[in-house]
Amino acid sequence: MTTIIYWFRNDLRLEDNPAFKEACRDATLLLPIYIHANYKDELTHWGFPRIANHAKAFLQASLKDLRSQLAAKGSTLLEFKGDAAEIMQVLRDQTQSGLVYCEQIEAPEELDQVTVIEGLGFKVKQFWQSSMLDPRDLPFDLKDMPDIFTRFRQDIERDGLSYALPIVAPEFIPPLPCLNQHEGQRESLLSKQSESPFVGGECSGLAHLSQYLDRRLPDTYKQTRNQLMGMDYSSKFSPWLSLGCLSPRVIADRLKNYELIHGANDGTYWLWFELLWRDYFRFLHFKYGRKLYQPKGLGKQQPNSFHEEQFYQWSSGLTGEDLIDAGMRELQQTGFLSNRMRQVLASYWIYDMKGDWRAGAAWFESQLIDYDVYSNQGNWLYITGGGTDPRGGRPFNVQKQAKDHDPDGVYRAMWLAK
Repeated sequence: MTTIIYWFRNDLRLEDNPAFKEACRDATLLLPIYIHANYKDELTHWGFPRIANHAKAFLQASLKDLRSQLAAKGSTLLEFKGDAAEIMQVLRDQTQSGLVYCEQIEAPEELDQVTVIEGLGFKVKQFWQSSMLDPRDLPFDLKDMPDIFTRFRQDIERDGLSYALPIVAPEFIPPLPCLNQHEGQRESLLSKQSESPFVGGECSGLAHLSQYLDRRLPDTYKQTRNQLMGMDYSSKFSPWLSLGCLSPRVIADRLKNYELIHGANDGTYWLWFELLWRDYFRFLHFKYGRKLYQPKGLGKQQPNSFHEEQFYQWSSGLTGEDLIDAGMRELQQTGFLSNRMRQVLASYWIYDMKGDWRAGAAWFESQLIDYDVYSNQGNWLYITGGGTDPRGGRPFNVQKQAKDHDPDGVYRAMWLAK
C-alpha cells in the first residue's frame, strides 16, 4: 500500500496537472493538502503585509473551487497553516508516509522549503509544470539558454516549437488515508476579505478563457493590449495563471484550435508571444537562480536608497503626478494593473523618485492578485537594468505615456476621483 501526500502549491487545478495525475496513478491512498506558510503573514522588510486583501480573496476562492472539484471525485483538500516542514512531520506521523508529490518551483523560498523537508527524511518528487513549453523539448540546455529574449524566441521558432500538449484531469482520485479531523481544515483558513474583481478557481478561469475566445477577442489583442481601462483590452489570463488555476498549455492549445477555426492573426500570435515571455522569465531561474535575487540582480549597479516618506507617497498615490497616482490607487483598490501601467509605475519609482527597486517589487507582490514570483522579479529587473536586457534599464517618460495612453485623461479622472 502506497500513501502519498500531494502538496498543492501554485498548481490549483486538476486539468493539465501532471504531478497530481501521477500521484493519483501511484497512490493507494492520497492526501491532497495546501499549506498557508507562516512567512506569507509576516511584514516585509519595508514594513507592509506580505499579502494584501485582494490577493487573499482570490486565493480563498481558488482553494474553495479546488476543494469542490476534489469533493466531486470523492476526495477533499485539507488546509494547514504554519511551517511546511513541521506540518509534514505531523502528517507523516498520521499517515505513516514520507512520500510527497508536488509542483517544482525554482524560486529561493520555495526551494528552501523543499530542502528542509527532504532534510527530515521525506522523499519529495517534484514536477516542472508551470511553463507553456516543456524544458525537455528546448533546443538548448537551460543553463546555456540565450540571455536575450529575442534570441531565445528565435531559437524556439526556428525549431518549430509552440507548446507542450496538455493532459486531461484524472478520472479517479484514490481515497483519503485515515487522519485526525483536528489535524486539517476542510474550509479555508483565510478570513473573509474584500471582494475581488476576479473570481479565483479553475472553473472561473476556464469560463473566462471560453468567453474570451467565443467573443473573438484574440483578434484585437495586439491593438488593445496597452490600453489602461476595461476588462477586454487584454486577456486577463494572468490572475488564474498566477496560482495555476489555468495551465498555459491549456490556453495555448485552445488558442491553436481557435486559429484552426478563425485563422491566425497578429493578435493570436501576440498572445502566444506573451506566454513565451512568461516562460522566458521562468527558465532564466534555471540558469541564474538566486543571483536574480541579489540587490543588484545580474547587473553592477547597487539599488537606490530607501526613503520611507517617498515610498508612502508612491504606494499611496500621493506623488502629485496624476498618471502615477491614478495607477497606484487602481492597484490598491483592485489588486490589478495593466502591463503598461506596471512598467510606468516601476520606472517612476526607480528613476524619478530614486527608490529601491526591491521595495517596489515587494509592493507589487503584496498588492497584485496575479503576482507571479518569476514574472515579478523578471520585470522589475528588466526596468531597473539588473536583468539580461542589453539596454541596462528602461526608464519611461511619464508625460509621453500619459499623452499616448490616456490622451483624454479618462483613466486619471476615474481613479483620482476615488
